[in-house]
Amino acid sequence: MMSYTLSFLSLLPQSFWPLSLVMFLVFMIIKSLSYHLINMKPKIPKLPPGPKPWPIVGNLPEMFASKSPTWWIHKTMEELNTEIACIRLGNVHVIPVTCPTVAREFLRNHDADFASRPLTIASDIISNGYLTSVLVPFGEQWKKMKKVVANDLFSPLRHQWLQGKRNEEADNLMFYVYNKCKNGDLVNVRIATQHYCGNVYRKIFFNTRYFGNGMEDGGPGVEEKEHVDAVFVLLSHVYAFSASDYIPWLRLLDLDGHKGKVKNAMKIINKYHDSLIEERIKQWNDGSKNVEEDLLDVMISLKDVNNNPLLTTKEIKAQIIELMMAMIDNPSKAVESILAEMLNQPDLLEKALEELDNIVGKDRLVQEFDIPKLKFLKACAREAFRLHPVTTFNVPHVSMKDTVVGNFLIPKGSHVLLGRTGLGRNPKVWTEPYKFQPERHFRNDGHDISLSDPNLKFISFSTGRRGCPGVMLGTTMTILLLARLLHGFTWTAHPNISKINLAESKGVIFLDDPLMIVAKPRLEIDLYIF
Repeated sequence: MMSYTLSFLSLLPQSFWPLSLVMFLVFMIIKSLSYHLINMKPKIPKLPPGPKPWPIVGNLPEMFASKSPTWWIHKTMEELNTEIACIRLGNVHVIPVTCPTVAREFLRNHDADFASRPLTIASDIISNGYLTSVLVPFGEQWKKMKKVVANDLFSPLRHQWLQGKRNEEADNLMFYVYNKCKNGDLVNVRIATQHYCGNVYRKIFFNTRYFGNGMEDGGPGVEEKEHVDAVFVLLSHVYAFSASDYIPWLRLLDLDGHKGKVKNAMKIINKYHDSLIEERIKQWNDGSKNVEEDLLDVMISLKDVNNNPLLTTKEIKAQIIELMMAMIDNPSKAVESILAEMLNQPDLLEKALEELDNIVGKDRLVQEFDIPKLKFLKACAREAFRLHPVTTFNVPHVSMKDTVVGNFLIPKGSHVLLGRTGLGRNPKVWTEPYKFQPERHFRNDGHDISLSDPNLKFISFSTGRRGCPGVMLGTTMTILLLARLLHGFTWTAHPNISKINLAESKGVIFLDDPLMIVAKPRLEIDLYIF
């Protein structure tokens, strides 16, 4: 700069040099300051990449033209070559995420900012006006119900208290499948697993296996089938991208029929629940019952600081339904998919049986105390949650303020969707992501194999501030269900089938065809009769 200044001054008369030098220096200082101020100005982060939205409706037309919103979202992300996107539905920014690093940033660094839930038609109906713990937006009601569920219903002490009821339903499962074998019937694994989960739920909340008279073979009756079918209707619609949830003035029209289907399913469930709950409350109020036998008794007995009932009847009814939804789908789907994968890879089935026979033997049934030692089975369960998750996206998180995540702006009110399939099948994270390989989950540090993954490379149970309080129960149900079926029976495909079809249905993820296979007892007969 000095040489440039001298050259400039040499062109001027000497009398102008002092003034010109001052002016030149001032000019250079101003220019330098301007440059630094411009570069110091904070850059406003951009939204994540996404398709260009239409006015008012956003990207709803393209999404619903595809017939499968979840498929369209993943296809859009692939075309944009991104693991975080911004898709506008109506006036709502929907942020799907398939990158574990970004997912951890949401639920670790900014967990408090994304601790709310969206307001939808289905979640409003199911939660009876947002009275529960999972579907409820952030606030005092959520704090109240979360404390009840975590401390009073699913605590380690309560888990131990309910072990006898879980054992009864694990034994009944053996009795039911044995009767199918004895009659020469193919076993519908989907029915067996779903209704084991339904039985556990009914036993620990209502102290009963059946809503009706029950079945002699131990299987579900008409009432139980209707009840579980209604549960899966709720699961398939609770966050199903209904247009009415993004354009409120459409709610009166119910164009996609979601509202009607959810209401009908709730009528079925309430038909079985309400009378049991109301009668039990009456028994506690009139003094004819004063001993806790199940979780319904626990909920009725809870008191506030003034010794008044902590929970209203509406809160009890709504919370039971929400917990029922969580209990029935995850273990049943995981076990069905594991059995299907094992029949296509017989070496995996052999490894599982070797582990069970070495740890349990053949003179007794596998029990809950065996679970910590069943490392291969737990690895199989982890792999099922990774490759065959219960749904495409996790329960949405709603941003409570503008937040920057992954160098992108996530506006207040955005719905953040952590992709269960996208995370679990991410080729940048998993080698051969579409192959069922339980060995990938073995640990070298000697620690137990957990069914959840804190690093969010896949999602089994929700984590973070809105995490699942029932991890212990979910783990126990999943592994004991799998262990009882594998240990108690020899499983083979139908002679006419060379390979099990692993294609998945759309929406709530199932195998496209229910797993119908041949079972034969592999233990002493008296172990199946109760």
